[in-house]
Amino acid sequence: MKPVYMINGFLESGKTEFISFTLAQQYFQVKGKTLLILCEEGEIEYDPVLLRHSRTEIELIEKEEDFNPAHLTDLEKLHKPERIIIEYNGMWNYKNAKLPWYWKIEQQITTIDASTFPMYYTNMRSLLAEMIRKSEMIIFNRCDTVREQLNTYKRNIKAVNASADVIFEDAKGEINEIFEEDLPYDLTQDVIVLDNEGYGIWYLDSMENLDRYVGKKVRFVAMVLKPESFPKGYFVPGRMAMTCCAEDMAFLGYACEYKGVDSLREREWVKVTATVSKEYWEDYNGEGPMLHALSVEKAKAPKDAIISFT
Repeated sequence: MKPVYMINGFLESGKTEFISFTLAQQYFQVKGKTLLILCEEGEIEYDPVLLRHSRTEIELIEKEEDFNPAHLTDLEKLHKPERIIIEYNGMWNYKNAKLPWYWKIEQQITTIDASTFPMYYTNMRSLLAEMIRKSEMIIFNRCDTVREQLNTYKRNIKAVNASADVIFEDAKGEINEIFEEDLPYDLTQDVIVLDNEGYGIWYLDSMENLDRYVGKKVRFVAMVLKPESFPKGYFVPGRMAMTCCAEDMAFLGYACEYKGVDSLREREWVKVTATVSKEYWEDYNGEGPMLHALSVEKAKAPKDAIISFT
């Protein structure tokens, strides 16, 4: 298998800077050549000295139709690299990208200019979603002037790719901030009541910061889901959410222990009051949020049955 590193992002999002930084690192100075495939030319050019020291050869693909397995294979045969980096064109739909069958994507990273993110998120959301959907890491750079928006940006990304690592950087480097003060509910309350907005934020935040919620009580209106694979006495109270566009719908909910599960009907609406814990669950492939119901009451469907992260 030929290892491939896919770097996504719109023009001037910081792809070249990230790749240059990577090529300069000692851990990347390994045996053999690197083939760097550029799918667009940005304002920043690669340093010839860096390319020479890192034994990197550059090939430019200017047309989307030329990004195909046959042409990519020809480039590989020409240079015989040990590894391949692809600086992908953000205006090409990543869904259509096809690699030679024996190329294996080792890592996929998306870079985003935080100062222009709202414009792309509003006007080119489908293209952006395809880029970040399978990315392991999302890097927001140039965050200096939009620090108060970073919590919202993170939720936007997590709604599409909950498992991605989201990193924020400003002129001084990586930003490590706790956004607890931006939550739309009070964590000090005896019972944290979650409305539509609150439920979506709580669901995403509890993935990243579960310790904030362990031992706390939450209350929310939810739809009942009873997976056949679940053991007796468990169900999933959750909400349908539109994570990107109308075609991207997902059910957001965590496993909940409740002795009265047999009395619940699939897809009925209930008001759940539960305690949050951190436990092993097979579907999580490890530890994650677990709910223990204190009460489950019949409820009416909310006016806005679908949560939107848009």
